[in-house]
Amino acid sequence: MAIPAITPYLMPMASDLPKNKVNWKADHKRLVLLIHDMQQYFIDAYIPSESPMVQLLENIQLLKAQCEKLGIPVIYTAQPGDQEPRDRALLTDFWGTGLTDVSTQTKIVDEVSPSSKDTVLTKWRYSAFKKTNLMEIMGNQGRDQLIICGIYAHIGCLLTSADAFMQDVETFFICDAVADFSLESHKMTMKYIADNCGVATTTKMFIDGINSKVMTLQLVREKVAGLLHESYLDIDDNENLIDRGLDSIRIMSLVELWRVNCNHISFAKLAKEPTISAWWNLLSSSK
Repeated sequence: MAIPAITPYLMPMASDLPKNKVNWKADHKRLVLLIHDMQQYFIDAYIPSESPMVQLLENIQLLKAQCEKLGIPVIYTAQPGDQEPRDRALLTDFWGTGLTDVSTQTKIVDEVSPSSKDTVLTKWRYSAFKKTNLMEIMGNQGRDQLIICGIYAHIGCLLTSADAFMQDVETFFICDAVADFSLESHKMTMKYIADNCGVATTTKMFIDGINSKVMTLQLVREKVAGLLHESYLDIDDNENLIDRGLDSIRIMSLVELWRVNCNHISFAKLAKEPTISAWWNLLSSSK
């Protein structure tokens, strides 16, 4: 009844995503990031150097870094070790006695470990809402959107998403930041989410989407630097970006990105004064 050893499989990509029924838009002021059950006991079922574990850890790190940058609260779930039979209840019938109360099993893995400002909830059932105060925490902060990542996709991650839906919380299920027992179970979960209770998306799509809605001078710097394949630290805010090598195709990509929230942005306006400072003035004038 223990967790089975998991054969490596390729992490799903954007091309594998099912069609979503809803077009909910993530809002950093409404969001909470949930990092689900990333404990050593569960991670040990995977081969660390293989897919999907490599991508899982990398993508959770990216999501957490983005949330910290935007002030989005980060909440972890972690199951306790040596659970009393009355507390574990029916979980024992399916999965045995569970974790032993030693750090080599109960700790959240180092790659995505919580910081002192993060919240860690004790997890008792498949859903992160059951027997916890997750809903209360979100309500007290006026937040009603949840980003879900972690393991296992078709068990706790899926049931938490369904439970969120039934409490009027919009869920963004990051399909390449969860892992499962198999690719079949992983894809089944993605489809169920998209069909019934949330938005199935990828790490990159989610981060790009939230960045298009939250504009800061630093994000402008980082976006421009990314297009130039350089560090933003090497680019002066008042430097002519066309002289630096930013061509018209890449400028048009910025127009398309920034028009989502700033409909007055045009290629002509960006090309007229192609500096980070000037572009930030244009973007911030629409706030």
